[in-house]
Amino acid sequence: MPRRPTFLIKPTLAAALITLADLLFYDTEEHLGAGLGLFALAWVLAAAIANTAIWRDPRARIAAGLAAAFGLLLVETFTLLGWLLFCTALAVAVLSPRAGRADDAWRWTQRLVFQGVAGLIAPAVDWMILRKARRRAPPRRLLATLGLLAVPVLGGLVFFVLFAFANPLISQALARLRIPPPDFGRGVFWLVPLIPIWGALRPRFMRRPLTLPAPRGRPTPGVSAASVTLSLVVFNALFAGQNALDLAFLWSGAPLPDGVTLAQYAHRGAYPLIVTALLAGLFVLVALRPGSETAARPLVRGLVIVWIAQNLFLVASTILRTLDYVEAYSLTRLRIAALAWMVLVAVGLILICWRLLKSRSASWLINANVLCAGLVLTLASVVDEGALAAAWNVRHAREVGGRGAELDFCYLAKLGDSALLPLLHLEQAKVPAAFRDQAAYVRANAMEELRLEQSHWRSWTWRGQRRLDRARGLLAAHPTPPPLPGYRDCTAQLMPVSKTAGVSAAPAAPLTPPPAD
Repeated sequence: MPRRPTFLIKPTLAAALITLADLLFYDTEEHLGAGLGLFALAWVLAAAIANTAIWRDPRARIAAGLAAAFGLLLVETFTLLGWLLFCTALAVAVLSPRAGRADDAWRWTQRLVFQGVAGLIAPAVDWMILRKARRRAPPRRLLATLGLLAVPVLGGLVFFVLFAFANPLISQALARLRIPPPDFGRGVFWLVPLIPIWGALRPRFMRRPLTLPAPRGRPTPGVSAASVTLSLVVFNALFAGQNALDLAFLWSGAPLPDGVTLAQYAHRGAYPLIVTALLAGLFVLVALRPGSETAARPLVRGLVIVWIAQNLFLVASTILRTLDYVEAYSLTRLRIAALAWMVLVAVGLILICWRLLKSRSASWLINANVLCAGLVLTLASVVDEGALAAAWNVRHAREVGGRGAELDFCYLAKLGDSALLPLLHLEQAKVPAAFRDQAAYVRANAMEELRLEQSHWRSWTWRGQRRLDRARGLLAAHPTPPPLPGYRDCTAQLMPVSKTAGVSAAPAAPLTPPPAD
């Protein structure tokens, strides 16, 4: 079992981590690369050394392992979501040894928020505590330390001065020695990582978080069994009408009325219907709490099951609407996130219904939803949504015989190296020469930006290097002509000479994506 470290080990570890952060991140204009992952792994190791209770607590060990896994993911590539998940896992690891075994996600949320807020002033508070402790310490310890160092320091200084006079090499080296001026910007930079680092080495624990209110058998004020029953009947009738329209036009493929296109029908109702499903779940939570008289009635329970089933069909219709809209236009990162959110809403509705039928507690419902959300967020931090969107858009583009819209080179350029390989496959396919030239131009820009990032050790990432090696291999196996010289607009099309007359030589106009609603 690791030996318990003294207090002085924590400032030493903090200084080492700040030095590492200075080496990796200070005074650089490069993008964050694998260095952030290496820093994260070093941070996990330092937290485990400073808090030896992590080794003895199973939950803390699991959280520390997850933090290390997210650190490796940051070595693979940097994502803001991956960094936030790493910080959350590390905070859970350092707080777990002092937390109860049966704590739910609601209490953990309070602890994490308290840790973040209290950590802002933690270094200053610990510094004041240390100064008070030094004032209480007997002065003889300081005198003993001075007596111990007096002879070695003074004697060594005398001999060093004599050697400097006797040896011209030492005197010349001292003459060339220049003490750099104080760098206040660097000092401010050191304070930025100090706060979270010190918070992980000396975590602040919230002893008494707020608990969820205990379930009571009394009905919610203003909500009677009769009103809930009548509400469920009305809600089921309204939802049945909406679902019938979706069955008639969305699922069956029947022609829509004049003036309404399928894209308009799909896009207009996608997000409002999700809000509708969320409100339905909120109604069930408030009006039908487990153990209440209303929730125990068989008629009410049957109506709730039918209503939840209709809500699930509504969410499925919303997903189909979004997919139809994607097919009519294009796939974007935001639309991928929207689809994932819709799936989470459906899972949440199922959990709410299960809680009602099995009389589960509110803590169970919160924990189950947090677990599902955590799995989805973890998957989102691993998968490159930009690469998925680029591959789908290239494969379904109208120019290559697909059923989608025309390929949006503006958005592909915005995706950067995520679109590199799909563009390269498009460039090597049998497509018109002008279309291939557009793809070659955007691909060449993305590849050059990636090459520059990978050439610097601070912005290097494992995913970027694999992607660059793959692109170079494809080009070596099937060479393609370079893009034609000239001025380009957002769509990577060559501009006519008449439009470029009098324009100074400059890079092409910034490539900006269309609205990704």
